[in-house]
Amino acid sequence: MSTRSKSTLFLLEQLIVVAVFAICAAACVRILADAHFTATMSRDISNAIHAAESGAESFKAVGGDIAKVAEIMGGVAKAADGVVTAIVFFDSNWQVSGEANAHYRLLLTAEQETRVPLLMSGELTVERLTGENLISFPVASVTAIQPPTESGP
Repeated sequence: MSTRSKSTLFLLEQLIVVAVFAICAAACVRILADAHFTATMSRDISNAIHAAESGAESFKAVGGDIAKVAEIMGGVAKAADGVVTAIVFFDSNWQVSGEANAHYRLLLTAEQETRVPLLMSGELTVERLTGENLISFPVASVTAIQPPTESGP
C-alpha cells in the first residue's frame, strides 16, 4: 500500500510541475508576442518618419511642385479640385513599389495658400494600406521668391 501512495504522490507532483511549466510558458509566449508587435510597430514608425522626412524635404526643395516630388520619390501625382496629391507606395520592406504589392502609402496633398500667394501648404501622411495612420503633419513651401523692388530716394 505504501508503494502505491508513493507513486500517486509522485504523479501528483509531476502534474503540478507540468501545470506550473504550462503557466510560465503561456506567460512567456504572451511576452514574446507583445515584443514582436512592439518591434514591428517601432520599425514601421521609424521607416514612416524616414519616408515622411524625405517627402517633406523634397516638397520644400522643389518649391511645392507636387509632380516633381512624386517624380523624385518614385510615385505618381494626381489632381482634383485644385488639390494636388503625390502618392508613393512602399512594399513590406519599405522599398518604393507599385500599388499591386504595396503595404504602405505616403500621401502628400497641397494647394496654393489663399492668404499668402507664394505659399503652397498641405498635409503629409504615411499610413498602412489598411488605413492605420503611422505619421501625419502639415507641410509648406515657398513657391517662388520675387526679387526685392528698388526704392528710390
